[in-house]
Amino acid sequence: MSLIAKDSGESSFTPVPTGMHLARCYRIIDLGTQKTEFQGSIKYAQKVLIQFEVHGEDEQGNALVTSKNEPMTIGKRLTLSLAEKATLRKDLSNWRGRDFSPEELRGFELKNLLGVWAMISVSRSMGNNGKEYTNIATVNPVPPAMKKQGLPQGFNPLGIFSIAFPDMELFETLSEKLKETITSSPEWQSKRNARQAATAEPAAPFADMEDDIPF
Repeated sequence: MSLIAKDSGESSFTPVPTGMHLARCYRIIDLGTQKTEFQGSIKYAQKVLIQFEVHGEDEQGNALVTSKNEPMTIGKRLTLSLAEKATLRKDLSNWRGRDFSPEELRGFELKNLLGVWAMISVSRSMGNNGKEYTNIATVNPVPPAMKKQGLPQGFNPLGIFSIAFPDMELFETLSEKLKETITSSPEWQSKRNARQAATAEPAAPFADMEDDIPF
């Protein structure tokens, strides 16, 4: 199962505090082609959601956990592209500490990000609808000194969802809003129509003439 970016967030109910946080990439979700609008311009592009679980404490020393005592999570929605000006390429280059080689630009497996730790910078912004959103501004590598001290144990199972080869067990763990986003994509609709066509039972030809056959 491949989800490849080529050169050509959804957050938890309790928002992750702003600032720098240690985080682990635990899930990558293929969202298919989505509509975006910016300053009156409408575009369609294939999107991917990269999700992180956050570890550490807030400014008051409280653990960054949900009401279930689980790590808070936050995601960043990106266009699936490694073009020169693509945000995904910028984020991954910062995270890796180097840009992509020409060979990597021909196809980079996003599954390589699963389980990798990062330092994410979280900020707040106001959307066009007047709502405030929590966003991942930057993704950077974990400092060597922090790595030497030891990283915490990851909590969430690692997973990748691809519309081309959907893991429906993973799909069912997604929020209803995220499911709606995926199923609204033309890629999902096309796949669904193909499944329906393949499972449709063809009508039996000349079924009403069976008794007239002489042998």
